[in-house]
Amino acid sequence: MNDDRTSHRVVEPHILYFGTPVVLLSTIDPDGEVNLAPISSAWALDRTVVLGLGPDGQTSRNLAARPELVVNVPGPGLWRQVERLGATTGRADAPHFVRDKFGHAGLTAQPSELVAPPRVAECPLQLEARAADLRADATGEFLVVEVHVLRVHAADSITVPGTDYVEPAAWSPLVYNFRHYFGLGAELGHSARSRTPRA
Repeated sequence: MNDDRTSHRVVEPHILYFGTPVVLLSTIDPDGEVNLAPISSAWALDRTVVLGLGPDGQTSRNLAARPELVVNVPGPGLWRQVERLGATTGRADAPHFVRDKFGHAGLTAQPSELVAPPRVAECPLQLEARAADLRADATGEFLVVEVHVLRVHAADSITVPGTDYVEPAAWSPLVYNFRHYFGLGAELGHSARSRTPRA
């Protein structure tokens, strides 16, 4: 019999990115240009996506003034483009400023249908959305943003044909795991609530 229990010790990790998906947020700058920024603090609750942002970044500034955005969800194959964006900023008054984030990362802007910011064509999942609430977290160090998803775009290659379902076996998000990039491994099983179970 396998015993999964192990001994534990108290640790103080620098960050707690214990395996969260990376998303690319596209927003509109005050001058009408597009900003594209990677974040690794995002989770979904039905049609609401909660984002954790730095309060001084261009994305936070953009959403406070213009609440439309696209939450673009890359697959594992885009980790180099995400990392390239991570070393940049959309703030013109800061070091490492890059105006054309799409060009810098080698990504393609694709028009959205309901919001002004474009989608990232290479991302298999794209969520057109509007920020409904922006507030400081309990520490005051971060901004918590609740966004309402208006429209979901999914690549044909990751959907169940003839349905609105994403095929879990075909889709793997890019996961940020203690500052390392991963995709998903083989399926272990499925929830009783799954609408795409396999025999």
